[in-house]
Amino acid sequence: MLVSVGQFSPTGDVGANLEVMRSLASKARADGSELIVFPEESMFSVGKVEGSLAAAVDAGWTTFVQQLSLLAAELGMAVVAGGYESSGEERPYNTLALIDETGRIADTYRKLHLYDAFSYSESSRIKPGDGGVKVVELNGINVGLMTCYDIRFPELARALTDKGADLLAVPAAWFKGEHKIEHWETLLKARAIENTVWVAAAGTSSRHTVGHSAILDPMGVPQAFLDDDPEAVVTAEVTRKRIDDVREFLPVLKNRRFAANDQINPAG
Repeated sequence: MLVSVGQFSPTGDVGANLEVMRSLASKARADGSELIVFPEESMFSVGKVEGSLAAAVDAGWTTFVQQLSLLAAELGMAVVAGGYESSGEERPYNTLALIDETGRIADTYRKLHLYDAFSYSESSRIKPGDGGVKVVELNGINVGLMTCYDIRFPELARALTDKGADLLAVPAAWFKGEHKIEHWETLLKARAIENTVWVAAAGTSSRHTVGHSAILDPMGVPQAFLDDDPEAVVTAEVTRKRIDDVREFLPVLKNRRFAANDQINPAG
C-alpha cells in the first residue's frame, strides 16, 4: 500500500485548513497513495483560535470530520487527521479520525498521553482519552493510532503491535526546543525498530513546531521524509513482506519474555 504523510501549519480556521489538506491529499492520490496521514491539530491550532475553545470545538469538529469523509470518498483514499472533539465537559478530547476510502469513519482515537512536560500543560485544557488503543485494517495493512507525545511511551506502541498493527500512524505537533528534533527522530526510529513495524509520522511545521514528517520501515530506515517544509507531502510503499522479512532475522517479538499490558491508568 502506498502511504503518504502531509505536513503543513494549521491556522485557527477549519475551512482554510481543510483546503490545504485537500490540496496535499490530491497530490498524494495523483501519485497513487491509498492513505494519507495528516498532523495533530489539522482541524485547527489551539493557539490560533480566537475566543472560547469549547465553542470552536462545538462548531468545528462535526464539520471537520464530515468534510474529511467527503474528501476521502471523492479521492478514493483513506485519511488520518487530528482535531478536537467535544467531551461534553469544558475540556475537549484531542482526537484522531480515521476515514476509510469510502468516506466511512472507520474509528477515532482519543489521545491518551497529554503533553504535560517541558513547562507545558496540555491537560489544563484537554481531557485525556478513555477509549484505549485502536487498530484499523486498511487494504490488508493494520494501522495503529498514536498522537505526538504518545510516541514517548513504548508500552503503547507495543500494545498496538500486539493488537496486530503493521503501521503506526503518528500525527503530531512536536514543539521546537533544545534536542527536540533529535528526540523526535530517535523515538520514531525506536518505535519502528523495537516493534519491527512501519511508522508514518506527520508533523505540523510552524514557528513553534518542527515538521520533520517521515515514513520509516521496520528497521527504522526512513523511506520518505521532510525537513521543516511549510507545506509538503511525501509517499512511500508500505508492505507486509518487509515486516515478515525483518522479523525473520530480527524476531524480537518472539524472543521477548514480558507481555504488554494495555490497561489504561484512569488517573493518567
